[in-house]
Amino acid sequence: MTTRYTKDHEYIRVEGDAGIVGISDYAQGQLGDVVFVELPSVGKTLSKGDEAAVVESVKAASEVYAPVSGEVVEVNSELESSPGTVNEDPAGRGWFMKIRLTDPSELDGLMTEEQYQEFVKSIS
Repeated sequence: MTTRYTKDHEYIRVEGDAGIVGISDYAQGQLGDVVFVELPSVGKTLSKGDEAAVVESVKAASEVYAPVSGEVVEVNSELESSPGTVNEDPAGRGWFMKIRLTDPSELDGLMTEEQYQEFVKSIS
C-alpha cells in the first residue's frame, strides 16, 4: 500500500490497481467544519487534475481534484449524511472515492508522505 499527495492536498492510497482518494488532515483543518460533500458518479472517467468532487465547509467551498486518471469504481456515500467524517478521520473513514488507475506511472509525479510534510511546512 502506497500513499501519495498532490499540492492541492489530495491523497491517494494505492492498493493493487485502485486507489482511495481523500483530502489531507492539513486540508480539512484549513477548511474548517465540513457541512456538505458532492461526490462523483460511479463509472465516471477522470483525467489527472479533473474536478472530481466538491467539499463545502462553514468557511468555503473547495474542489477535490483527481490525483490520477482513472474510473470511479466506488464512492463513500456515508459522507452524504455525515460530511463531518472528513474532519474527524480524513485519512480513514473520511475518504471520498476509489479510482481504478488507467496509468499507474502518474503516481511518480506525486509527493511521498515525507515530501508532502515538507511542502506543508513551506506554506504554513
